[in-house]
Amino acid sequence: MEYNTTKQPLILPEYGRNVQMMADYLLTIDDRERRTEAAKELVSIMVNMNPAVRETKDYRQKMWNFLAEMCEYKLDVDFPFPITKVTDLPKPERLQYNLNDIRFRHYGYTVERMIKAAVELPEGEEKDVLVRMIANNMKRNYVLWNQKSVTDEIIAGDLLRLSQGRLSLPEDVKLMNVSVQGGGMMGMQKRNNFKKKNNNNNQGKKNNNRNNNNNNKKPM
Repeated sequence: MEYNTTKQPLILPEYGRNVQMMADYLLTIDDRERRTEAAKELVSIMVNMNPAVRETKDYRQKMWNFLAEMCEYKLDVDFPFPITKVTDLPKPERLQYNLNDIRFRHYGYTVERMIKAAVELPEGEEKDVLVRMIANNMKRNYVLWNQKSVTDEIIAGDLLRLSQGRLSLPEDVKLMNVSVQGGGMMGMQKRNNFKKKNNNNNQGKKNNNRNNNNNNKKPM
């Protein structure tokens, strides 16, 4: 028995071992015309394996580039397009990751930006409404990402710290009631696993019932 781990690594794993074997076979065809026709057929197979590639601009040229790469640029055929080697392509620019320092990650960066905006507002009804909205959002996020409920006092304390003492909730303000459903995000994953298991059990019962019905049928 052969395992993929003992075979030559695939140059483009997304096309699989069979396509790589066909690409290798092209190099063994002596007649250039037959080799070119076989290469065209292989490119068509590669396109059919991934029909969505047709929506890409210049997709056929990309397929021919892929084929040349799988043949390690040793394929001598009449290419319909100029072949671009991977080593000749410019390196992509390095993505800049978000390096914002979030003090309370379960609240998120958006909440901190909202708090900064609320701090800049003048005192009045608009600011009070925004502060209560921020506090309710903080409570919702807290319950969503943690596996326990939270009191209004904890939210008020975190709001005070995040605003550096410039935003506070009145003592008589009652935040919305947020219940813990299934233990936050971990509970959501458990519910999804339970649904999958339940569906598998139900499917098994249906198959057993179908088999029993077939066994109970009298021969004609």
